[in-house]
Amino acid sequence: MNVWIAIALTAVGCYAVKYAGLLVPAGALERPLVRRLAALLPVALLAALTAQQTFSTGSALVVDARAAGLAAAGLALLLRAPFLVVVAAAVAVTAGVRALGG
Repeated sequence: MNVWIAIALTAVGCYAVKYAGLLVPAGALERPLVRRLAALLPVALLAALTAQQTFSTGSALVVDARAAGLAAAGLALLLRAPFLVVVAAAVAVTAGVRALGG
């Protein structure tokens, strides 16, 4: 029963956050600082998620094949490769390092 309480509280919390967003005046959303932050926030969140997923296992920091794959993806991005090539490079390098025992 505790799981259903948690689900209900999460649903109510999500609804409250969405409703609070509707209550923000339009003038506040048109400010240049707010627009700049809204444009940069998703990038920062994705970078943090990528770093957490790449360099952690449980509660320990690790550098393994995932880091090599991330480096390969970064290099492909610097070379202005298409998105599918970036993903393929990351997958191939990660698989290669794991196959070599890394």
